[in-house]
Amino acid sequence: MALHHIEIYVSNLSASAQFWNWLLQELGYQIYQQWPEGISWIHEGTYIVFVQAEKEYVAAGYHRKRIGLNHLAFNASSKAHVDKITERLVEMNVPILYQDAHPYAGGDDYYALYFEDPDRIKVEVVANV
Repeated sequence: MALHHIEIYVSNLSASAQFWNWLLQELGYQIYQQWPEGISWIHEGTYIVFVQAEKEYVAAGYHRKRIGLNHLAFNASSKAHVDKITERLVEMNVPILYQDAHPYAGGDDYYALYFEDPDRIKVEVVANV
């Protein structure tokens, strides 16, 4: 059975929705649901949801090295697809993590891209080869 959904609270829904929209659509997701406090995208029955965190909880922030989510990893269709996404991120001035080893930061046989979203959630896109 596949994962049903993931729900992530964000500090700025507008910024997160703008950032994730292009990426998720590039990876084959479609907008699924929208409401004033959230938005979701779906692909092959699995959906990812982003919800505006309440003001009282935003100040604590997020850090992937604390207990909880470390990163989200998505399949790309090919190495060229990873490269295309990398180029778009560079155009958007989004820093590529582990640049000194990119695109093999995960190992010699692992072609992937690593970066962070507006809340610094680490995102991985790996060539599905």
